[in-house]
Amino acid sequence: MFPDVVDLRSFYAQPLGVVTRRLIGRAIRARFTNVRGLAVLGIGYATPYLGVFREECERTLAFMPGAQGVTRWPSAAPTLAALVDEGELPLRDGMIDRVVAVHLLEMTPDAEEMLREVWRILAPGGRLLCVVPNRRGVWARVDNNPFGHGRPFSRTQITDLLRGALFTPVGWGEALYMPPVRSNWFLRSAVAWERAGATLSMPFAGVHIVEAAKQVYKPVPLKRKSRLRVPVLEPVLAPRPVGG
Repeated sequence: MFPDVVDLRSFYAQPLGVVTRRLIGRAIRARFTNVRGLAVLGIGYATPYLGVFREECERTLAFMPGAQGVTRWPSAAPTLAALVDEGELPLRDGMIDRVVAVHLLEMTPDAEEMLREVWRILAPGGRLLCVVPNRRGVWARVDNNPFGHGRPFSRTQITDLLRGALFTPVGWGEALYMPPVRSNWFLRSAVAWERAGATLSMPFAGVHIVEAAKQVYKPVPLKRKSRLRVPVLEPVLAPRPVGG
């Protein structure tokens, strides 16, 4: 079930949310270093992480699922955000070069169907960047943050899900090694936690950040509608009328 957009906006306005945006934003930017002239789409609640791309890319869009709700983005310019059905994105085939999915895969009821739709709108050579909660991390075990809701993933699970939707994982990262504590001391030491966790390759990061490439050498299997089978009844002789 998707969290309400008001709750998401409130989280990112708090000190813990500000630190979360900074740490995850660095990891996203490290994967998508150059988007000049490209079309970038954020799905889920990705607006806290799209601002760094706006002045560089050719166009930026933000799609928010109907079950979550939508907020205006950006606040001081014509809106680029829209409320959509994540299973039927209102874009033509091959129209987008980069997709950033945040607060999406763990919430949507049919993640593979949604990823197939992302596959459809991505151009050949397009890339998808997913931020998903790590099932071994502390963030997925407490509900004071958006990553504590929905379904967390292991590396194996997210890899299988992406491959089932015709994506190939090409890069991995992690973020949020610090615990989701609102204490000022923890927030001030967040960068030190990230450096220590990355250096020691600790498996308890709050989120996985996986970059995946669209496969273009496999056909997309079509979903066949199941045919309604009507049972064939054997003929039964009607009894002869009395006196006939």
